[in-house]
Parts: sequence; structure tokens; C-alpha cells
Amino acid sequence: MSTRRKKLKVALIDEGLYSQIYLIRKHKVMLSFDLALLYEVEPKILNQAVKRNIDRFPEDFMFQLTGQEWNSLRSQFVTLDGRGKYPKYLPYAFTEQGISMLSSVLNSPRAIAVNIQIMRIFVKMRQMIFGYGDLVKKIEKLEQSQIDNNQDIASIFKLIKELLEPSIKKREPVGFKMRKSI
Repeated sequence: MSTRRKKLKVALIDEGLYSQIYLIRKHKVMLSFDLALLYEVEPKILNQAVKRNIDRFPEDFMFQLTGQEWNSLRSQFVTLDGRGKYPKYLPYAFTEQGISMLSSVLNSPRAIAVNIQIMRIFVKMRQMIFGYGDLVKKIEKLEQSQIDNNQDIASIFKLIKELLEPSIKKREPVGFKMRKSI
């Protein structure tokens, strides 16, 4: 890397970012007010920058939450105290591509550094999902083999029980009966 290029390091805790990623409309998204905090700008400034460059944000990059979506999310939040408890307007949700586009719209060293970290987290999440799919297949295979083993064990116990307790308890002696002569 060139010595002329300054690199801004941003210390973000991965676990904190994971908790700010939501699944809405089958997209992993981050909300505008969370992103504003990360970029260290007012949500109003972030929204204005997006509106000035709205052509860069098609619906698969960004969308505004509906009242129902917002109420559902808001019920999941831990209490927020004080003024500004809830945003005045419904927040925007940014997909991975929308977040990437934000760095060009805001174009600050902080925005670029934050976006790099967020992109890395999205990549980690994708890798975890692929690993999760493999894990699910392995668990299903183990469950099936356990079911098969349980059926085999049940059959063995049934056979052992039959051997220990014959089904015919009283039997007539085998052979000829001789009459007693008088």
C-alpha cells in the first residue's frame, strides 16, 4: 500500500454490527438511523444525501419501511429513552448493495472505512449461511441414522424378549400316549 494513502481505521465490534442487521422483505438490511450513527452523521443528513442521489438507490438497494414493518421491529428493540425515542419518519432499510452505494454518496473517510467493515461482515454472514446449510444436512443425516438405529434396536429387543418368554406357555407333550392296559 502506498505511503501517501491514509488509512482510517474504524473500530467496530462485529457482534454489535450483527445485531443491527435485520431480515426484512427477504433482504438482510441495516436501518438508516443505525447507519447514521456508524457514519457519525445525523440521520437527517444521511437521508438528504440519499434523496439528492436517489437514482443510485433502486428498490433492491434501499426501501422505506411500512408502518407495520416498523412497529414489528420497534417491538424488538430494547427500550430507547429520552427525546428522539422513535424517528419522526419511517426509516429506510439499506441492502448490502445500498450500503456499498452510501460510501460514494457520503464520500467521507469515515463512511468508506465503515462500509469496508460492513461489507466484510456481510461476507462473513454469507460464509456462515453456507456452512449452516452443510451443518443442517449433516444433522438430518444423523437424525435419520438414529431413527434407523432405534428401529434396529427395537427389533433386537423384541427378538430377545421372544426368546426369553416363549409365546406358547403350556404345551402338550410331544409323542404318543400309551393307554394303560387293564
